[in-house]
Amino acid sequence: MSIKTIHRDVVVIGGGPAGLAAAIAASEAGCKDVLLIERDRILGGILNQCIHDGFGLHEFKEALSGPEYAARFINRLPGLGIEVMTGTIVLSLSPERILEVSTRGAIQYIQAGAVVLAMGCRERTRGAISIPGQRPSGVYTAGAAQNFINMENIMVGKNVCILGSGDIGLIMARRMTLEGAHVEAVFEILPYSSGLPRNIQQCLNDYNIPLFLNTTVTEIRGNGRLEGVKVAQVGKDRAPIPETERYIPCDTLLLSVGLIPENELTRDAGVAMDPITGGALVDDTFMTSVPGIFSCGNVLHVHDLADWVSVEARDAGRFAAAYVHEKREASRQRITIKEGDGVRYVLPQSVSGERDFILSLRVTAPWRNRAVVVRSGDKKVRRKKIVRLHPAEMIRINIGKDALAAAGGSSLEVSVE
Repeated sequence: MSIKTIHRDVVVIGGGPAGLAAAIAASEAGCKDVLLIERDRILGGILNQCIHDGFGLHEFKEALSGPEYAARFINRLPGLGIEVMTGTIVLSLSPERILEVSTRGAIQYIQAGAVVLAMGCRERTRGAISIPGQRPSGVYTAGAAQNFINMENIMVGKNVCILGSGDIGLIMARRMTLEGAHVEAVFEILPYSSGLPRNIQQCLNDYNIPLFLNTTVTEIRGNGRLEGVKVAQVGKDRAPIPETERYIPCDTLLLSVGLIPENELTRDAGVAMDPITGGALVDDTFMTSVPGIFSCGNVLHVHDLADWVSVEARDAGRFAAAYVHEKREASRQRITIKEGDGVRYVLPQSVSGERDFILSLRVTAPWRNRAVVVRSGDKKVRRKKIVRLHPAEMIRINIGKDALAAAGGSSLEVSVE
C-alpha cells in the first residue's frame, strides 16, 4: 500500500517561539497554506516551562512569563488559518523538501514549497563533557530539573550544586532556593559567567548564592543517590589544578554547560553547516545552502533572548512565503562575511547586497568601551561603539545596502577594536 503525498506551500518544523513567529509571518505575507508541525502535545516549546518573567521586553514592551509570551502568538493562529499538527515527529527531510512525518504512528509524506527549520536546541549532558566518577541518581541538566519542578511538580533535591553559569542554570539556582532547597554554589570553568549579567544579579547576588569562576567538577560520588562532588580550580588550559581540589556534600547536581542546536534533519537535507554556531550557513533571507529550506531561532544559533528569536523567525517566515510565491532564484552575487579579531561568529555568513539586514555576532571575551567594526577591505562599512561587550550577550547591528554598495568588495570582516 503506497503512502499518499500531500502538498503544502510552507511547512514550519517546530512550535516554539521561532516556529510560531515564522508561521504567523508567512501567513501574514500572503501565504494561505501554512503548516506548523510540533512533536509535543502542545505548542510553545521551551517557553511552557519558563515560568519566570523577563520575556517580551523588546517584542511587546512589557515583562511576560514564558507561557504568557507563547500565548501571544498561539492565540493568533486560528484567525490566520494556519494548520497545526501536534504530537507529530518529522522523521526525515530530503533536499527536495519532502518530509516524512509520523502522527501517533501514522506515516505520511509532505511535499513542501518551502521549509522553515525551527527545532530549537537541546542541552549538553554529563556524558558530553565526560565528568569522571560514579553514576548515581541526582544528576540532571538544568532544563530537565526546570521541567520536573515547573511542569510536573516534582522536587529534584534539597542540597544543590550547579555546574555552569548559563542562563538556565542561574534561573534554576533561584528557583531551587525559592522552593526551599539550599544551593551550595555555582561553578564556572571560564574566567567569566556565561549567563546574562541581569541573571547574575537577580538569581545569584540577590539570593547570596556564590559563583566560583575558573572552577569545575572533577568527580561525582554516590552509591545509589548523589552524595557529593569534587571541585577544583582550573588553569589557563582549563585543566584542573590537583592541589585545589575539595569535596562538597550535596544530593543534586544541575548541569548548565551549553546548548546544542537540533540539526539532525538539517544535515539529512544536505545543508552546509557552520562548525562554530552548530547551525546552518544562511544568507540574508535565512535561506540555507539548499534552495527553499530556511533556518531560524535556536536551531540556527543559540540566542540569549526569546524576543530576538521572534524577530529573526519573522523574517525567515516572510522570506519563505516570498520564495514560494515569487519563485525567486537566489542572487548570483554573494558577499561573504567572516569573523575578525575578537569575534567568535557572525550571522548571516553571506548576503546579496540587495537589501538591508541585521548582522548578529558574539564576541570571544568580555570588554568595555570597544567598537564593533565592519569592513570591506580597507573601507569601513559600519562602526558601532558598545559600552559593554560580553560573550553571553548577542550583538545585533543594522547594515544598510547603500553602505555595502558604497564600500564595494566581495567580502566583509567583522572585528572588535
